[in-house]
Parts: sequence; C-alpha cells; structure tokens
Amino acid sequence: MTFHYLESAADPRVADYTQLTDVHLRKLREPAEGMYIAESSRVLRRALAAGHRPRSFFLAEKWLPDLADIFEQYPDVPAYIGSAGLLEEITGFHLHRGAMAAMHRPAPVPLPELVAGARRVAVLEDIVDHTNVGAIFRSAAALDVDAVLVSPRCGDPLYRRSVRVSMGTVFQVPWARLDSWPQDLTLLKEQGFTVAAMELTADAVDLDELAARNPERLALVLGTEGAGMSAETLAAVDLAVKIPMRAGVDSLNVAAASAVAFWELRPRA
Repeated sequence: MTFHYLESAADPRVADYTQLTDVHLRKLREPAEGMYIAESSRVLRRALAAGHRPRSFFLAEKWLPDLADIFEQYPDVPAYIGSAGLLEEITGFHLHRGAMAAMHRPAPVPLPELVAGARRVAVLEDIVDHTNVGAIFRSAAALDVDAVLVSPRCGDPLYRRSVRVSMGTVFQVPWARLDSWPQDLTLLKEQGFTVAAMELTADAVDLDELAARNPERLALVLGTEGAGMSAETLAAVDLAVKIPMRAGVDSLNVAAASAVAFWELRPRA
C-alpha cells in the first residue's frame, strides 16, 4: 500500500473528512455522496467484517502497526497519514480512537427481503437524536431484534455518532429507510406482523401482557421523545403498549425503553 502523508488541511484528497462536527452538512452530504464515516479501529473492523467497502483510511502514524493487516487486505485503498494537530484541523475534533475510514454505503435491501424470516423488527419514527439511534441499534443487536426500519425523517444510522454509539452494531442488524410513512406499516401487516406502538395511550396494554401473547412476528414502533408518536401512526398500528412504572415517572428515554421492550418481547419458543 502507498501511504499518503498530509502536509495541509486544505488537501483536496481528504475532503471526505472535513468538518465532521457540522451535523447538518454531514446529514445531507454523506447519504448524497454514497458514503459514511467509520470512526475508531473497532468500528472500522466491524464495518469491514460486514462486507462494507472502504474508500480511504485516515489516521495518525502511531496507529499504522495496529491496522497493518487491514492495509494488506486493501492495498489499492489510499491511506492518509497526518499529525494529531493536522487531523484535528481537518475533522474539527481530536482524533483519539485510532483510525477513521470513509466507507461506501451498501446498496439498500428491499423491505420484503429484509424482513423475510424475521420474528422481531424495530421501527423508528422520526428519532433525530443520533445518540439514541445508535443506542437502539446496540440494544437491537444484543436482544434478538432481526431488523430495524427507520422512517423518512429519522436520523441516519450511518451518521458518525450513531455508528460510534452503536459500537458498530449498525453493521450487524439489517436495516432500511422506509419511503412512505406511516403507510409502509401496511407492508409489515401484509407480511404477518403484529404492529405495536410504544406509546402512553388510554388503551395501551402493559408490556408483559403483550409478551405473554408471544406474537409469532412483531414489529415494535418507537417514537421521538417530546412530541410522541404521530396520530397517523397510532391509527395505523394494531395496538399500543407501555412499560408499567412507579407512580410519578411516566416514561424512559427512548433508547432505555427500547432495551426494556426488546428484552421483554423477545420471541419465546
């Protein structure tokens, strides 16, 4: 592999890594350009293990030995090396987690193919906080959720913060962005899913009651905090479900709630 040693933050070859702290720019730019950023050596390795293809690598020289095996596997992919100060000037933050890589986004998977054989699916409605998105994916990967679907306005699971918070599990759990919301919930019903919304409604059933029913196929819809789930979505689901809580506490953070729900609603034989 040929390593490219950087001398200027204005080097056009590292445009993929410029000003990564600008959330609005990254949300528009990364999907449009068909790329995402894998930050940290662990996340990078998980992305590669999932079959994702690197565009380039970006790191300080001290991390070269740790990734020697990766560079041997991808001899035609450029690796850009710079001092800690120069890398920070380019990215907008201190890079202390090893290497970064600009990765090609995988091609979308059609919904019927994605959920074929799935028993548990999580559906995220308009959750724009990338920390929550990443945390939900991490719980999904750990607690037997077979796929995740995100609404058109939901945060990007492959945004840098989502990937990092998920510890790279966004590469383990198949996911797709829905085109039409909430109309696409009908597609899940047609595939035999019971569709349940995690929402505090007057007729919401307790989580353990739904768990006792043990639906063969279940899609759990999680909504954004604050405004809650849209009326259109609540009209489209089969039922609402809630976590029983002590008096005086009416809700959990959506990421925490997802972990509780995924565990309680896991498939029983």
